[in-house]
Amino acid sequence: MGISTLGDFIYLVAINVFVLKLTGSAAAVAGLWIIGPVASMITKFWSGSIIDRLNIRRIMIGTDIIRAALVALIPFLNSLWLIYVCLFFLSISKAFFEPAAITYITNIVPVKGRKKFNAFRSLITSSAFLIGPAISGVLLFISSVHISIWINASSFLVSAIMLYLLPDINHDHSDRTIRKLNMGVLRNDWKEVFTFSRDNHYIVKVYFLAQFFMIVALGMDAQEVVFTQKVLNLSETEYGLLISLTGVGSIVGATTVSLAAKRLSVKTLMCLGYFMVSVGYVVYAFSFSFWTVAIGFIILGFFNSFSGTGFMTFYQNNVPINMMGRISSIYGIFQSFLQIIFILLIGFTGDMIPIRYSIIAASTFMAVISILQIRLVLMPSKSEYFEEEVELKSTS
Repeated sequence: MGISTLGDFIYLVAINVFVLKLTGSAAAVAGLWIIGPVASMITKFWSGSIIDRLNIRRIMIGTDIIRAALVALIPFLNSLWLIYVCLFFLSISKAFFEPAAITYITNIVPVKGRKKFNAFRSLITSSAFLIGPAISGVLLFISSVHISIWINASSFLVSAIMLYLLPDINHDHSDRTIRKLNMGVLRNDWKEVFTFSRDNHYIVKVYFLAQFFMIVALGMDAQEVVFTQKVLNLSETEYGLLISLTGVGSIVGATTVSLAAKRLSVKTLMCLGYFMVSVGYVVYAFSFSFWTVAIGFIILGFFNSFSGTGFMTFYQNNVPINMMGRISSIYGIFQSFLQIIFILLIGFTGDMIPIRYSIIAASTFMAVISILQIRLVLMPSKSEYFEEEVELKSTS
C-alpha cells in the first residue's frame, strides 16, 4: 500500500499543475477532485455487499491490476474529458480497494497492535507524500509527465504482487454464503447498517465528524495550487517546496506517533490531532507569504498522523469486522456526496469571489468541527469506546 501510495504522489502534483495551466480555472482543477467522490457514490451502494462476502485479498489484488492498466492508458489519451473518464473508472476500482483493505488490515493485525500498525502505516504514507512529489519534480524536469504516470501504474503492479505474498485470510461467518447480488440482498445489507447505526449513535457521531473534517480539508486542498499561485503569487518551485515541507512535518509527526504509540492514548491522539490540524489550516488561510504558509503546512502535516492514527484505531476497535465492508461503503456514499458539495462550493466560489475568503471560511469551519469532536471524545461516559485491550465486537 505504501508503494502504490508513492506512485500516486508522484503524479498527483503534476496533474493538478497541468490542468491549471491548461484551463486557468479553479473550477477545472476542482473537476479532478470531484471524479472520485462521484464514482464512489455510484459504486458504494453495492460494493460493500461484495466485499463482505468475497475473498478480500483477491479483491485487493484484482483492483490493483485494474488500476495499473487504467493509469498506464492515460498518457495515450489526447482529451481532458477522456482523462476524466479514465479517472472515473480508476476511482471505481479504488472504491472497492479501500474498504477491502480496511477489513483485511483489521483481520490480520491483532487488537493490541492496531494503534502501532496505524502509526507505521501513517509514517509510510507520509514518506510517500514527501518523496513522491520530489521524484515527480525531477521526472518533469528531465523527462515528461508520462513517465510519472507510468511509474504510478507500475507501483500498482508491485502492490498486487506483494499482496499475493500475504496470508489469504477470510473472515468466515455463518452468513458468508456467496449469493447472487440482487435488490433484496442490498436492502437487507442497508437495513443491517442502519440498525447498527441506530444502536451505536456515539460511534456514528465520531465517525461522521471525522469524515466531515476530512471532507472540508479535501475541499481546501483542491484549491491549494490556485491559492498559492494566484493569491500568494508563489512559483511552481515554491509550491513544490511547500508540499515537501508538509511531507517533512508528516514524517516527523508519524515517527513521533510510532515511537510513542504505547504512551499516547487514542483519546490523546484524536484530540491533539484534530485541534492542531485545524490550527494549521487556519494559519494557511490567513497567510500572506511563503513562510507563513510553510508554518501552517508543517503544523497540519505533523499532527495529521495523530488524528489519522487515533481515528482509525477507534474505528477498527468499535466496528464489527463482518460488517466493515458494508459500513465503510455505505457511510462512504454520504461522505462522497458531502465531498462533492464542498469541492464545488470552494472551487466555484473561488471563480466568483476572492478565494481567500472561501479558504478562511472553510478553515474556521474545520476549527469548529475539531472542537465538537474533542467534546465527544472527552465525554466521561464514553470511555469504554477507547479501551485498547478489549476484543472487538464480532457483530452488532
